[in-house]
Amino acid sequence: MSAGTHTLPRTAPTARERVTPGPRSRAAAVVALARFEARELLLQIPVLLFLAVYVGYTAWTLFSGREGMDEFPALQDVDRSTQSAPMLLAIALFVGVNRAVLRSRRQSTDRHFDVLVMEPWRRTLAHALSVLPFVAITALVVGFEFTWAALKPGAVGHGSPAELAVGPLVVLLAGVLGVLLARLIPVGFVAPPFVIGAYAVTILVSASTQGAHWVTWLGPVVSDTGADPFPSDLVGRPAAWHALYLIGLTALLLCLAVLLSGGRTRLLAAVAVVAAVATGVGVAGQSPGDSAALVAARAKASVTPQKVQVCVEHGRSTYCVFPEWAGRTADWADIVDRIQSRAGGSAGGERLTVRQRIDARYGLQGDAAIDSSGTPGTVTAGTRWGGNRVPEFAVGVASVLVAGDEKSAGERCDARVVTTMWLALSTQPDPMQSLRDVRLDDTTEGSAYVLSPTGGVSMTAQQTTVVRELLAKSHYSVAAKVKAHWTELTAPKTSTKRVAELLGVPVGGKGTPADSGSGSCER
Repeated sequence: MSAGTHTLPRTAPTARERVTPGPRSRAAAVVALARFEARELLLQIPVLLFLAVYVGYTAWTLFSGREGMDEFPALQDVDRSTQSAPMLLAIALFVGVNRAVLRSRRQSTDRHFDVLVMEPWRRTLAHALSVLPFVAITALVVGFEFTWAALKPGAVGHGSPAELAVGPLVVLLAGVLGVLLARLIPVGFVAPPFVIGAYAVTILVSASTQGAHWVTWLGPVVSDTGADPFPSDLVGRPAAWHALYLIGLTALLLCLAVLLSGGRTRLLAAVAVVAAVATGVGVAGQSPGDSAALVAARAKASVTPQKVQVCVEHGRSTYCVFPEWAGRTADWADIVDRIQSRAGGSAGGERLTVRQRIDARYGLQGDAAIDSSGTPGTVTAGTRWGGNRVPEFAVGVASVLVAGDEKSAGERCDARVVTTMWLALSTQPDPMQSLRDVRLDDTTEGSAYVLSPTGGVSMTAQQTTVVRELLAKSHYSVAAKVKAHWTELTAPKTSTKRVAELLGVPVGGKGTPADSGSGSCER
């Protein structure tokens, strides 16, 4: 160092120089805190438990090997069925996030935040972002659940992306609401009572407004279940508007939470305005009830389905269905052909018309029975298939072959029931199980009401005994006798005792019917 040169001593950086990060480091800090809080959420027992229950229950429903109607799903119903289960996870996250935000208050560490770089509103944002991994998990489960159903050979219809988005959006909304509640009411044990109170208020409001459409759709999930599947164009749910409403509401609540934490930026104000507009537009879009055009279309499909259906020929019979169910006709034709092959007289070669029918006039929550058709040779099929619906359809086919039409079949209460039931059930893989499935009391003994697509028939205890004996025999031998004595077996005056004699059920043996009348429906 030369003479006359002076060097100033190096001073330590000031506090402001040490703690003033750039925009990127601020964003990185928020993301890092969000990742940490997400891991902490997963370690909370309620969150972990409900997440495991949600994923485990969904996996069980998909991989348990259950058969029946699950093997023939209508995708316009499957998308809605994915919405309810995430509610459990959403409630757990609501409580968990609320506790996480209040952790510093419980542990008396709030004062330490004053010396940290990150502002309170950024910590609030990080807590909200900590829910995103759970939203992603929910989206994966929902997507897998729908894809699994869509890939089944028996799947029909079309799903809605907006309906599928509801589950993940509800989880996100619950997390943000938990953050907001913690900023509004910084008390440790407020979240569980809030859930109970919200549920009670929902019930009271729904009751006081008599379930008004616009009130119902203010809730996060609207299931609309009860009716058999509708064609996709008759569903008529404002799913897209509801998804917009949930997105806007979530963003608006997040802006409010950030504002309460001290956030005062132009970007926050702009996002809040956009979120408020989106929420209002979503509410306005979902509030009106069913449109006049939708009501008219549902009535048309219910009263005059032939105007909107396509018809397919299989063998000697015609099958008329709503377009989405066109692939189902081969299954119906197989049942019809097997039953007709065992019928006698003209019934064995009769040209039937199998028509798919629904009653959509009462909406998705209606459960109206389908009236029996008085048109000769017409058989009704529903929009559900698999499980008990298969033998029930077989009963409907056999009833028309024996009685001529569905209305006459529903009014009869005589020994022709034996012929009908044997024709329907002897064609099933497990006749005795099918007998149990179609009876209202799920038994194979005594009197009972037998279901079919448009009502059913009544079986006396004696007729049940004869049918059970016949199903235990070789169907080849019974079929020959049915064809040989078809006229007498389908006559109204033929008694149950006579039917038993004609079909080879011993009279006077154990379990033999005791009645000899022709019209008895005594139970």
